[in-house]
Amino acid sequence: MAHIVKSLDITQKLEVLSQDSQYDLACACAPGPDEHRKRSAQQKWVYPVTFASGRKTFLFKTLLSNVCRNNCRYCPLRKAQDKAQRLSLAPYEIAGTFLDYLRRRKVSGLFLSSGVSHVPDEVMRRINNAAAIIRRSGFRGYIHLKIIPGASQAAIKHSLSLASAVSLNIEVPGKEHFQALALEKDYNRDIMESISYISRLRMERDPARRPHQTTQFIVGAGAESDRQIVLQTGQLYQNYKLNRVYFSAYQRGAGESNIPGEQSTLTNAQMLTREHRLYQADWLLRKYGFCAGEIPFEQDGNLSLEYDPKEAWAKRNPHCFPVNINQADKLSLLRVPGVGEVTVNQILRLRQAGRKLRNMEELGRLGKRLKKAAPYLSFS
Repeated sequence: MAHIVKSLDITQKLEVLSQDSQYDLACACAPGPDEHRKRSAQQKWVYPVTFASGRKTFLFKTLLSNVCRNNCRYCPLRKAQDKAQRLSLAPYEIAGTFLDYLRRRKVSGLFLSSGVSHVPDEVMRRINNAAAIIRRSGFRGYIHLKIIPGASQAAIKHSLSLASAVSLNIEVPGKEHFQALALEKDYNRDIMESISYISRLRMERDPARRPHQTTQFIVGAGAESDRQIVLQTGQLYQNYKLNRVYFSAYQRGAGESNIPGEQSTLTNAQMLTREHRLYQADWLLRKYGFCAGEIPFEQDGNLSLEYDPKEAWAKRNPHCFPVNINQADKLSLLRVPGVGEVTVNQILRLRQAGRKLRNMEELGRLGKRLKKAAPYLSFS
């Protein structure tokens, strides 16, 4: 049976709590090897991230508590899990340690979450108190706060007054899948109504001072399909103006033995590929002008593990190709497999300078991506 640990010092507690924060894997699909799911041996609670602007930094990332009264069937911190070290930090302990790291330039921002150790508003009070102490110190930098499902509107509003970004994880798409995994929470009341409320509050703010809003799906814990995830992702962007949706492949062994994620026939590598394909589909929605209804799926409702979503779309729409590289508009060029924003902007700059492209070599060294693009482009 799990027991509450009270004798550890702050550093020892952070060793445990920062390790447990690994299960919140937003930004798990990283472009560089130094941004993947790992921490240094010396600073285990320092987390490398890249913002949407491209700026790289380190966040002080931890849980305020790994004690949880909920029994979400996919979660390694669920109440029923026999976990030897259940512990919490006080708001002033989190704030003091963060400010110490900030002074030593080890970190530049905070990512704070928590298990549901008490009723949601009490957990939010502690999260918000930690952020408030840091703000009163004069820190005006990046603070990302987790919103606890079931938190009141007053608690959410307080978080938004303190945070640079907030997130309330949706976990799985739709009430049916959610209620099969999260028995104590109500999908509409605790998740969707709160996401809607956060969105309304944000839209009332001046855009320059508007906190970011994100959410995350745990991919493969339940029986949901990629189609359901992508369609809801599109709705989240369209209806609630979220800044980002993140995807985290379910980690086998984390949840109950009889949930779909434990029974899946996919290998661990295939589960990570599924996550990666969802990030690629998300990129098409946010950056390349695709709508959710255009994303191609296999007969089982999932994205192809063999082809990235853009290439799969191109194979199903041969009438759209080849694209004339010297005449096509930006959105048409962005739909070419293997061609990204950097290459498209290079093409447009060359065209504006009066250049007429005659072959792929004029775009520079031919890597795998440009070779993939060649069959879909024409130069005449």
